Amino acid sequence: MSFAGTAGLGAVAGFTILLGLPVARIGRPGTARLSFLNAASIGILLFIFFDVIRSASETITGALDHDRARGTGYAALLAAGLTVGVLGLIVFERFTLGRRRKGMPSGPGAMAMAVALPAATAKRREPLAPAARVALLIAVGIGLHNFSEGLAIGQSARAGTYSLLYLLVIGFGLHNITEGFGITAPLSGHRPTWRFLGLLGLIGGGPTLVGAVAGYPFQSAAVSVLFLALAAGAIVYVIGELQHAGRKIGAHHVAGMGILAGFLAGYATDLLLHAAGA
Repeated sequence: MSFAGTAGLGAVAGFTILLGLPVARIGRPGTARLSFLNAASIGILLFIFFDVIRSASETITGALDHDRARGTGYAALLAAGLTVGVLGLIVFERFTLGRRRKGMPSGPGAMAMAVALPAATAKRREPLAPAARVALLIAVGIGLHNFSEGLAIGQSARAGTYSLLYLLVIGFGLHNITEGFGITAPLSGHRPTWRFLGLLGLIGGGPTLVGAVAGYPFQSAAVSVLFLALAAGAIVYVIGELQHAGRKIGAHHVAGMGILAGFLAGYATDLLLHAAGA
C-alpha cells in the first residue's frame, strides 16, 4: 500500500474519536448520571492501561527469550516511560496552574474587577476550567496510546498484510469512539465549544495518523515500548484526577457500576478485535 493510503487509513482510525465527543454538549445530567459517566471514564482508562501494559510486556518477554540484554533494556525503557508519563503531567499541571494564578487579580480591587467582568465570560471560564483541564489530560494520555496503535497500522501496511491492516483500522476506529466518551466524561453538563472539542479530538486521535506515518518507513520495538509506557504513565495520573473529581461529585453508589461498565466496554471492543483475527 502507498504511503498516502496508509496515512488516510491512520486518519480514519484516529479521528473516529470525534464521534464520541459531541455527547459533552448534552445538557447537565443529574448527580447520579454525572458520577456514573465519570466512573465509566475511569473504567475505560483502566482497560486501556491494562491493554497498554500487556502489549508492552509481550514485546519485552519476546525480546528476553532471544536476547536477555535487549529485553532488559526494553524493561528499563518501560519503567522510564511510566515515570516520565506520570511526572510529565504533574509538571504540566503545576505549570498551567501557576500561570492561571498569576493572571488572577488580588488585593482590594480584585472583587470589583471580578464583578466588572462580563457575565458570559465569567460563566464560560470558571465552571469549565477544571473540567477542561482533566479532559485535556485524558486526551493526552489516550493520544500517546493511539500513537502506538498507529505504529501497528503503518507497519502492517508496509508489510502488505492487508487483511490484518483493515481489521486494525476498523477495530481501532471503533475503540476510539469509546475513548471519545472517556475524554468527554468530565465535561458533562458544561457545554464546551465545538472548537475545544475539536482540539481534544486532534490531541486524542491525531497521534494515530502520526503513528501510521511514522510506522510505515521503519519498525522499532523500542519506540513502541517507549510510547506505550508514556501512555500508561499518563493514564495513571489521569485516573487519579478522575477519582478526585468523583469524590466531589458524590453519588458513590453508582460509581462502582460506572467503572465496571467502562472497563467492559473497552474489553468488549478488544474481544471483537481478537475474534476478527486482529
